[in-house]
Amino acid sequence: MNPKPSSETAVITTHLALPQDANPAGNVHGGVILKHVDTCGGIAAKRLSRCNVVTACIDRMNFNAPAYVGELLTFKACVNHVGTTSMEVGVRVEAENLKTGEIRHTNTAYLTYVALGDDGKPTPVPSLDLDSPEAERRFKEAELRRKFRFEELELTGHRQKRK
Repeated sequence: MNPKPSSETAVITTHLALPQDANPAGNVHGGVILKHVDTCGGIAAKRLSRCNVVTACIDRMNFNAPAYVGELLTFKACVNHVGTTSMEVGVRVEAENLKTGEIRHTNTAYLTYVALGDDGKPTPVPSLDLDSPEAERRFKEAELRRKFRFEELELTGHRQKRK
C-alpha cells in the first residue's frame, strides 16, 4: 500500500446550531457536538483507509467554551497517526457568531478508528505521508498519546492480547 498524504485526509464540515440542539442551560448540547465530531472524524479516517471504519475510542474530548444556538459550528478533522489497522484522528471545533463574525475554539477531540474489510474484520490501512511540519508535529504528539493509552490499558487490565 502506498502512503497517503496527511493533507488528503482533511475534512471540514459545518452545522448551524438550532433550538433542538440546546441543552437545558441553553447551550449546544455536548452530545450534539460529539455526534458531529465522530462523523467528521470518521470521514477523515475513511479518506485514508477507503473502507468502512468504526470508532474504537474517544481518547479525549475537551470542552473549552460553550457554543450557542444560532452559531455556525465548524468541525475540522485530519488523521494524525496510523497503526496497522487503526488511525488517530484529531478534530477541532469552532463556533462562529454569525452576527459579529467572532470565532471561538470550543472543543478538541482525539478519536481512534479501526478500518474494517469486507468481512467486517480489522484490515490494514496505508501509512501516512507527513507532508507538512504541522503533520509531523501532530504525528509525534499522537505517538505520545498512543503510548499513554496503551500504558493505561495495561494498568487497568483492559488491553486485549493480540492473537
